[in-house]
Amino acid sequence: MTSSPLKGVAIALFGNTDWYLYNFRLPLLVRLREEGTRLILISPPGEYGERLAAMGFDWRPLPMKRRSLNPLSEAKLLLHIARLLRAEKVSIIHGFTIKPAIYAGIAGRMAGVRGRVSAVAGLGFVFISDSLTARLLRPVVRALAWLAFGGRRARLIVQNPDDRAAFVDRGLVHPAKVHTIPGSGVDLTRFRISTRVRGEDEPLKVLLAARMLWDKGLAEFVEAARVLKAEGRNIHFLLAGEPDPGNPAACRPEDLAGWMAEGLVEHLGHVDDMPALLADVDVVVLPSYREGLPKTLIEAAGCARALITTDVPGCREVVTHDEDGLLVNVREHTGLVEAIARLDDDAHLRQRLGLAARDKALRLFDVEIVMARTLGVYRELLAGA
Repeated sequence: MTSSPLKGVAIALFGNTDWYLYNFRLPLLVRLREEGTRLILISPPGEYGERLAAMGFDWRPLPMKRRSLNPLSEAKLLLHIARLLRAEKVSIIHGFTIKPAIYAGIAGRMAGVRGRVSAVAGLGFVFISDSLTARLLRPVVRALAWLAFGGRRARLIVQNPDDRAAFVDRGLVHPAKVHTIPGSGVDLTRFRISTRVRGEDEPLKVLLAARMLWDKGLAEFVEAARVLKAEGRNIHFLLAGEPDPGNPAACRPEDLAGWMAEGLVEHLGHVDDMPALLADVDVVVLPSYREGLPKTLIEAAGCARALITTDVPGCREVVTHDEDGLLVNVREHTGLVEAIARLDDDAHLRQRLGLAARDKALRLFDVEIVMARTLGVYRELLAGA
């Protein structure tokens, strides 16, 4: 049997939270361990880091504040990461989401790391938001991105063609160094077709599963619930996920409490067993303002659920309107109301769209496909391409 070219190679994976590494990249971690790499995981501290450590992974808590804008503390953080990479003789560093992606590139350059991989899942708050803070940060982030993504040994991974164009058109990265890989992949042996028979008097169950952020379309989802309930429709609206205190777009706990008190939604909080939850709903909605490639939609597609999402980058890579889901306009609830009502009235349409979504997920988004392409980027860098 041929030995893996990754055997014995020191690879560091850097996430903005330990939850991200556990929830989105665990299959990759397992595969890298099977390949015989010397794997180091870096993230701010949290309970999921302890879970990863309990699974035998070498997890290093990092003193990083996600919302810090202090130049001195950020410079110290970059030095800390660079020293760690140099001490561990890391050959490849892979940073996920915009801040770790940029810091992985810069610290890797400082430490002389052989391969620097920066993966971005969408453009993030700085480029999506129109707030004053976001507008002021954009020139700084652009300059840092140019430094991080430059050089012969750097590669950028994006999740959709729109994000690729955004980085290339701004001159932040050479087109030859960009790989478009669709998300983190979903294990479609876990997320399988499940049949839910809706009783005659049973409500249609509509789920939004995401971090509780305004730019996931929370306001539009709640307003759609308000309109459809006022029409007298028998629909149960579910929210799964928690607010993200490190994100400026996070909703407040009192917002969630108010919607529940009004009888509009049920907030489930964090859900560990997503296959079981998806087996018990009829429709999955994500009215997001922009995505990299939304894992929640792919998981729902794996379970053959009918999908509704917005016609924006990332989301439209998963859903083609009227073929494997329904697309609606971003930042407005009226189209969402019409789409949910349409699926409420037509069980055959729900079934047809769900089965088509499952077929697309198998062809494009299975975790094995995504991992093979990610490992290909590592091998390309190690080969000196």
